Amino acid sequence: MKIDFLAEAQLLDLVHWRRDLHRHPELGFEERRTAGIVARHLEGLGYEVETGVAETGVVGLLRGARPGPVVMIRADMDALPITEENEHDFVSENPGVMHACGHDGHVAIGMGVASLLARHRDELGGTVKMVFQPAEEGIGGAVRMISDGVLADPRPDLALGLHILSIVPCGRVLAGDGPVMAAADTFGIVVRGRGGHGAMPHQTVDAGLVAAQIVTALQTVVSRNVDPSETAVVSVGRIRAGTAANIIADSAEMTGTIRTFDEATRELVVRRMCELVEGTARAMGAEAQLTFGDSTHAVVNDPDVTERVRAAAGRVLGLDHVSSDQRLMGSEDMAFFLREVPGCFFFIGGGRSPEEHTHHHPKFDFDEAVLPVGVAVLCEVVADLLA
Repeated sequence: MKIDFLAEAQLLDLVHWRRDLHRHPELGFEERRTAGIVARHLEGLGYEVETGVAETGVVGLLRGARPGPVVMIRADMDALPITEENEHDFVSENPGVMHACGHDGHVAIGMGVASLLARHRDELGGTVKMVFQPAEEGIGGAVRMISDGVLADPRPDLALGLHILSIVPCGRVLAGDGPVMAAADTFGIVVRGRGGHGAMPHQTVDAGLVAAQIVTALQTVVSRNVDPSETAVVSVGRIRAGTAANIIADSAEMTGTIRTFDEATRELVVRRMCELVEGTARAMGAEAQLTFGDSTHAVVNDPDVTERVRAAAGRVLGLDHVSSDQRLMGSEDMAFFLREVPGCFFFIGGGRSPEEHTHHHPKFDFDEAVLPVGVAVLCEVVADLLA
């Protein structure tokens, strides 16, 4: 197969699919229109199609001409609760919802991969399992799909996924070994003091002041407890306290996130946070409770599969456009698939300029020239694995 040429020939279709999806974004577990488009596309190509996996997920099986491994390719479908501020002619028509992370492009790439592989199924020794996942944006889509049996009948031997990255120039691929995206934990803190009149602070235990001291103390967890050769982030994203200017708050609430790459560092961060939160509050005459909520594991790439991805990307783009320098503090629930199946999750550059708006921004966009690049690289890897 002249994969890069064939992928480039799909450009008009890829752009059409992407822009249609961008006009009609859907939040996690609500991707009914998107799922319908994907399912009809796969059925028309002769895939064995299953719908309703984790409510709105779609799975398509393409069996090659000869026995061989099962390669899973995952594309996420959901949008974000963001009001779009772009001015192009395919802005979101769904108020307050926007594809601000490139998932419209991921679905279009997945549809392109499905098309190209279907036309060459007689050259494949094995099975391709296309997985179009709902609800990647922090609401458990991958876990729900696994619970619904997406990794069974047949079980994948390898898993592949990609993400468009607007801060990297178009035509570059980043594929690193080992942990490449961080584990993410959410936390909440409730401080309880004693409220009172703002003019009589000596009669109170100011929960707002205690919360401020806790935020400051938490900044020492990474700077003074984590080995400098390791990486961690502790961020307090929201603080809420008080009801009026002249009332000292009797309680305060905070929420935030922890990002780490390995379990030992995570355990250290959690232990020190517990000690600092409780100790700081007690020293100031208050009480504080720290709880932990949703968590996502680190994305860990298999070295052998990742080397195959880099080699395939090199054949498509040239090795000077391929890098192993991939380690981001963002999180991705592709991590749950890669804990069960060896594989590789890599980035493809979709940036047009250094000033490109970042992911989750109301003006996020990407260079659509990245779409055939994604198709070509994924198909090149599959052709190699199922040769």
